[in-house]
Amino acid sequence: MIKPTVLSALGIVAGMAMGGLSVTAAAQEEPTLSKEDFERAKTLYFQRCAGCHGVLRKGATGKNLEPENTREKGQQRLERIIALGTEGGMNNFDDMFSEEEIGLLATYIQMEPPVPPEMSLAMMRERTKVYVDPKDYPDKPLHGRNWENFFVVIERDAGKVAIIDGDKHEIVAHVDTGYAVHVIKATEHHNKEHVDNPGRFWYTQGRDGKINKIDLWQTPDKMLVAETQIAYDARDVAVSGDGKYVVGGGYWPPHFVIVDAETMLPIKVVSTRGINVDGEYVNESRVAAVYTTPNESSFLISAKELGQMWQVDYTDLDNLKIAKINSAKFLHDGFFDPTGRYFQIAANASDKMVVVDTQDWNLEAMIDVDTKPHPGPGANWNDKECGPVAGTTHLGVGTVTVWGNDPEGHADQAWKVCYEVETDGPGLFIRTHPTSDFVWADQTLHPEPEIQQSVQVINKETREIVETIRVTEEPGKVAVHMEFNRDGSEVWVSVWNRTENKQATGEIVVYDAKTLEEKARIKGLTTPTGKFNVFNRTNHVT
Repeated sequence: MIKPTVLSALGIVAGMAMGGLSVTAAAQEEPTLSKEDFERAKTLYFQRCAGCHGVLRKGATGKNLEPENTREKGQQRLERIIALGTEGGMNNFDDMFSEEEIGLLATYIQMEPPVPPEMSLAMMRERTKVYVDPKDYPDKPLHGRNWENFFVVIERDAGKVAIIDGDKHEIVAHVDTGYAVHVIKATEHHNKEHVDNPGRFWYTQGRDGKINKIDLWQTPDKMLVAETQIAYDARDVAVSGDGKYVVGGGYWPPHFVIVDAETMLPIKVVSTRGINVDGEYVNESRVAAVYTTPNESSFLISAKELGQMWQVDYTDLDNLKIAKINSAKFLHDGFFDPTGRYFQIAANASDKMVVVDTQDWNLEAMIDVDTKPHPGPGANWNDKECGPVAGTTHLGVGTVTVWGNDPEGHADQAWKVCYEVETDGPGLFIRTHPTSDFVWADQTLHPEPEIQQSVQVINKETREIVETIRVTEEPGKVAVHMEFNRDGSEVWVSVWNRTENKQATGEIVVYDAKTLEEKARIKGLTTPTGKFNVFNRTNHVT
C-alpha cells in the first residue's frame, strides 16, 4: 500500500517522524532521551518509518538511518527533513506529526537502534482468536446485496476495513482490524486448483502483524470471523489456490508464516534471513510482497533485502520446496501479466522491474526503469505498437514507464521499455481496466498540494495525458489509489485525510470511466487507501 508506503506508500515513505526531546541532541555528542520519550519515539518510528528505513534502520526504500549517518546531519537538519520531506524521496510530515514528535524522532534516530524481540509459533497461536465458528458460517449471503461488486477499503489509521456496496455507493460495514492494514486479499480463481465462491473470504495484513479473516456473506456485525498475529510488523498476505492456506509475510521478525485458512491457526514458520545477491549475510530480510501464483500450487515471497524472489511449493508443508531466485534489491510490490505466468515486481533501490517466470521457476528479465518504481497492484493493457504492455509509477520521479510483457506473441518487445509518459509528480499507484480507454496514475508524493491532490489520465491510444483531475482542494488531503468497478464503468479514487488522520473526514470520489465526470462522493471514511473490487481482484483483472 498507502503506505504512510505506501501507501506503502504514503506511510512507507513516511520514513521519519519524531517528537519532544528530553535533551537537545546538538548539545552533546551522544543524544539521549528519557525512558518515556524513548518509548514514544520508538513507537512512532516503528509505526511510521520502519517500512522504508528498516527496523534496524539500515535503509531500503528510504535511506540508512544508523547513528553514523544521522548524527552528522544534526538535530535541526533532521527535524527539517522530517517536517518538509526531500525532493524525489519522502514526502512531508509536518501535517501529520507535532513539533514535539518531530523533535523526538530526530533525536531517536541519532541513537543506537534497539533490536525488537522474536516471535515463536507458540506465541502466534496464543494470539489466534475465533469470533465465528466455521461450522456456523452461512451457506448463502445474509444481506441481499451484490457482494461481487463490493469494494473492500482499507481505513488505515482507523484500524478498520470498510465494506462498500459498489452498486449503491453505500457503506455496508466498518470492520475492526487492528493498526494500519497494508494489504487485503481474497480467495481467487485459480487455473489449476478450485475454491468455492472465490472472493467470499478476505484476509488483511496489518503493520501490527495481524491477519484478519473477513466473510462478505455475513451480516455487517459478524463479518470479522477470526484473526491471528504472525509478526510485530508485516506487509502482505495471500491465499493458496485451493483456499486451504493463508501466508503472511513479516517485516519483523523477517519470516513468512503459513496459516490454516479456516481456523486461522499458524502452522509453519520460515525465516527469510540469509545471504543476499551481494554475498552478504542479512539479518533483517523483510518480506514485502506475497502472492499466489495463478497457474501453480505455489506462493511467491519477496525477500526484500536479499534481492530474491522465493517460489514456495505448498503441496507438502513438512518438506517445502523453495526456489530462491536472485534478482535485485529491494523487492517491494508487483503484479502478474494477463496470463498469470509472469510476475512483475519493483526492485525500488535498483531502479528495476524484475520479472519472474512462475512456470519455469526462474528469473525471466530485469528491466531498467526510472527512480524507485512503485506499481502497486499494477496495470496491464494493449498498445498499438508494442502489443500487451504493463506500467509503473515511481516514488522518485514523475514518470510512468511502460514495457512489453508478451514474450509469446511479441518477442521483440518483451521486457523492453516501450515508452514513457512524464507526469506532474511522483506517485504510488497506476490502474486500468480492459474496457477502459485510459490508464490512471496518482501523484501522491509530490510536495505541492495542487499536484498531490490530482490524478492524471493517460489515453492508451495516443499515449498522452488527456486529463488532470483535481480530486480535492481541501488542505491536508491528497488523492491516492484508483480502482475500477466490476464492469469498468466507474473509477474510484481515494481522498486521504493526512491532517485529520484519526477522523472520518476522508472520502472516495467516483468518476465515470468514459466521460471522466464525477458521479458521487462516498463520505465518512478514515484515511481510505487501497480499495479492491471483489470481482476484479478475484478474477485477476488488472
